[in-house]
Amino acid sequence: MAQKRKVRIMVAKPGLDGHDRGARIIARAYRDAGFEVIYTGLHQTPEEIVEAAIQEDVDMIGLSSLAGAHKYLFPRVLEILREKGAEDIVVCGGGIFPEEDIAALKKAGIKEIFTPGSSLDEIVKWVEDNIKPR
Repeated sequence: MAQKRKVRIMVAKPGLDGHDRGARIIARAYRDAGFEVIYTGLHQTPEEIVEAAIQEDVDMIGLSSLAGAHKYLFPRVLEILREKGAEDIVVCGGGIFPEEDIAALKKAGIKEIFTPGSSLDEIVKWVEDNIKPR
């Protein structure tokens, strides 16, 4: 019997936000949970993120933003995924966002938002429960 492929997750830092400690912690938690993880590094454009996600055949993109540009950058990633026919890649996000922005991001198609105070166990469990290999 063929072994099932592990869930592949890309952790990405769109925009000019230079704070990546949280993204690195999340990437490590995903890896420790048995997922395959790709971390893009800082200062990625939405186009670069989507291109890498398609090339790496990921199941989920986890976007991290602390710089306030999430209302543009997160929906832009979704828009490019649709343009490239890759809308089956799930996108979630993490960072510091006003409550009203969270609702707008989810309405735009971001599947889940994790804010400070979300535990690593909670985040990993959400992925285990909601993301399957494509």
